[in-house]
Amino acid sequence: MTVDQALKECSALTKRHSSTFFLGSVFFRGERRRAVSAVYATCRLGDDAVDAAPNEREGRERLAAWWSGVERAYDGRPDDGVAFELALAWALERFDLPKTAFEELHLGLATDLECVDLQTIDDLLLYCRRVAGVVGWLVAPIAGYRGGAPTLSYALALGQAMQLTNVLRDVGEDLAMGRCYLPRDLRERHAVDLELLRGGTITPGYVDLIEELAAHTNALYREGWRGIPRLHGMASVAVAVAALNYEGIVQKLRQNGYDNLNRRAFLRPHERLALIPRAVAGIAGVALRPS
Repeated sequence: MTVDQALKECSALTKRHSSTFFLGSVFFRGERRRAVSAVYATCRLGDDAVDAAPNEREGRERLAAWWSGVERAYDGRPDDGVAFELALAWALERFDLPKTAFEELHLGLATDLECVDLQTIDDLLLYCRRVAGVVGWLVAPIAGYRGGAPTLSYALALGQAMQLTNVLRDVGEDLAMGRCYLPRDLRERHAVDLELLRGGTITPGYVDLIEELAAHTNALYREGWRGIPRLHGMASVAVAVAALNYEGIVQKLRQNGYDNLNRRAFLRPHERLALIPRAVAGIAGVALRPS
């Protein structure tokens, strides 16, 4: 496989699996767009190694194989038959992508191989940091940014917000896979019974729990938005569009009567396109605020 073929395969995978990420990537140009797709494909395939495994043992073997591929790419010796390794190695030659981000992602994905039953909101935020927050550390160097460490901190918060949105959207699907990302302390506070959730029953206490998590999510979005104008060029629009799309999912969940047990909240293509002018206006508004 040539590097060009590998990069095209990663772009196709991005388009196939994440309409939001792919829409954002079109605002990048040339090598930056290719590098973003290489990063997404690498992260996605790590996630698939866990989610598509028929059992924990095979999941661990697949995750270990994926991690070996990441390490080969960082060592500059990718397997020329594996697209994501070739593409990631190509991206690493051009952009300073911290390996620590993939190390944290690896830890987060390993969590999904266990019987997930998080105890506290802090446990949930740590999980969100590992499986999505650190992606901001990979995208920011590709985009180019100003502001140093604070900008990376904002990128981390935005990634956490997006993963919390996924948690809110996918409760029913996760329960069907034997996973529960709703922290035990919140479930007890709001008297939420997992057996009722597995049966598709939405109670007033469950709505309150979802709203409490939504409040955490919105606070992280506000933090994350502070970093978006610090990204260079059209990358800021790309990230702003993705952020608005995910924020819209939280609103869709409310419109669906908080039913994330039997329905999946999502934005339709025309709704996503309508976010582009809003993204530009949002960047301008944040940039004008005192820092």
